Amino acid sequence: MEATVNSNAPRVPWNKDKLTGQKSPLKLREIWAIRIRLQLGAKTRDLAMFNLAIDSKLRACDLTKLRVRDICLGTRVASRATVMQQKTQRPVQFEITEQTRDSVESWIRSAGLSPSDFLFPGRIHASPHLSTRQYARIVHRWVKSIGLDDTAYGTHTMRRTKASLIYRRTKNLRAVQLLLGHTKLESTVRYLGIEVDDALEMAEQTEV
Repeated sequence: MEATVNSNAPRVPWNKDKLTGQKSPLKLREIWAIRIRLQLGAKTRDLAMFNLAIDSKLRACDLTKLRVRDICLGTRVASRATVMQQKTQRPVQFEITEQTRDSVESWIRSAGLSPSDFLFPGRIHASPHLSTRQYARIVHRWVKSIGLDDTAYGTHTMRRTKASLIYRRTKNLRAVQLLLGHTKLESTVRYLGIEVDDALEMAEQTEV
């Protein structure tokens, strides 16, 4: 017996009853709090995904579609990789730190993945790789695990985190633009929300 779908049923917006808008990046201590929880919980896949999401600064649609060969040279994870972005159809390069390489290699070994396999396979037959919706749920789970309000965070939290840290340390907006793969500098300014933050920081340091 086939199930029927009522096409006249009202569609519920994905963001109904949810807070939307720019998602907060993680602070350094929050990164380590999540990382340690995943390590202690032996969450091999999640640890690899968390570390790679922060290092790569990729959008969810690009991260979830990564194949093993995209980041590996032979059996080893490369220190740098280049990915064609789905949204812009432009390549973006990113670094892969040693701890990320170690966690990703552990995941590849434990999952028995081959070079042509998706790095994060889907767990349902309909999807060969993790969907962006599933990834979003995982991110919310990470955030909630350390006591943060998950409505203020999302998949763009992972994309913005390292970029925000780099900007705060260097103030090099052009470098951050390249790392995020933005075509326009104005997009990077808006994405990081740095105009408001910098203005407030200058105001706090100015005595009258």
